[in-house]
Amino acid sequence: MDSALTRYLDDLVDAARDVLGDDLVGAYAAGSVGLGAYQAGRSDVDVALVCVDPLPETVKRTLVARLRHEALPCPARGLELVVYRRAVAAAGSPEPGFEVELNTGRAMPFRRTLDPADRPDVDGRFWYGLDRSILHQSGLPLAGPPAAEVFADLPPDALRRLLVEALTWWLALPTPPDDRPAPGAEDAVLGACRSLVRHRDGVWLSKVAAGQRLVDSGDPADVIHRAIAARHGGPPPAGGEARAFQQRVRAEIAG
Repeated sequence: MDSALTRYLDDLVDAARDVLGDDLVGAYAAGSVGLGAYQAGRSDVDVALVCVDPLPETVKRTLVARLRHEALPCPARGLELVVYRRAVAAAGSPEPGFEVELNTGRAMPFRRTLDPADRPDVDGRFWYGLDRSILHQSGLPLAGPPAAEVFADLPPDALRRLLVEALTWWLALPTPPDDRPAPGAEDAVLGACRSLVRHRDGVWLSKVAAGQRLVDSGDPADVIHRAIAARHGGPPPAGGEARAFQQRVRAEIAG
């Protein structure tokens, strides 16, 4: 992590502690930070807070007000923050189960969700169980006990179901009908790579590292090479080839 991100995360934990007090169990960096793949200027910052008790709505709103970009500027593309109760984090459930969800940043649409029931199905409900699985393996403690002691992994059947749901969601997104490079297709391809590596090898890697592992193991898909190159300024894969790869991955995971 660069110094600006380190300071930001320190300030975020301090603000969360001011609001939650003794109810704060811990704070954990997930996503690219937890997996050691943070890219300044490109990556989001994913943070999970864990509390003891259900949060009153007034506390939820106060937490959002203190942590949103306008109050605490995020040096990355944006902050994706989720707050869980300790019992939810330890349950290994595939359900969203969050207390607060906050997306905020200079290059990220603002989202505030205070109840999982208010999360639109069209936006996907698989993210949270998968994120908690990643936190179990690779969560970086910013405060509190080790992540593996706080977050339980998903049972294998639940994990498989969420991976298939995630790939189905990505495949439902519109893509260009021709063979021109499709912006964002590299993330769809590399996200599928990460899902496939988790399914085959039982380990979460960053998206690029997962793509490279498949290449090194002999996967013949040229689309992976193009997706990795796109992360370094090259053109993204075409929509059609990205979709074909995602469909192949989904079929293998679905079994």
